[in-house]
Amino acid sequence: MPDFPCMKDPFLAAAIEEARLGLSEGGIPIGSVLVHNGQIIGRGHNRRVQRGSAILHAEMDAIENAGRLSASVYRACTLYSTLSPCPMCSGTAILYKIPRVIAGENTTFLGAEEWMRSQGAIVEVWNDEECIQMMRDFIRDKPHLWNEDIGV
Repeated sequence: MPDFPCMKDPFLAAAIEEARLGLSEGGIPIGSVLVHNGQIIGRGHNRRVQRGSAILHAEMDAIENAGRLSASVYRACTLYSTLSPCPMCSGTAILYKIPRVIAGENTTFLGAEEWMRSQGAIVEVWNDEECIQMMRDFIRDKPHLWNEDIGV
């Protein structure tokens, strides 16, 4: 968690903005940002519904929107997500050797955190109340979309 819990980390705040944008578009409220040297280089949100995509989760969208990067850049990044990354997104982070992943929460969904750790990534879960509530509300209101997103 950030040193000052009363102040939201700016990168998690940016991921939350992305999640809200996704929700406003009729999609699933999960957002992500890719950060390099203290700067956001890629932003994204879950666009599976909006784009009719099978794989466009928030983390995938943020990495895609960062563009083609050298391995040395990925190895110096932190990936923020409002939700614990699923196995697909975790695999992408590990493939590109992104060393640190921050999840806003994992109470509504536990992704592949232990596997990422076993691959050498530092994974932090902040259990941010705003992230938790956004997902709880969405899962309650649109369980069919949520189940589709996680392959149920």
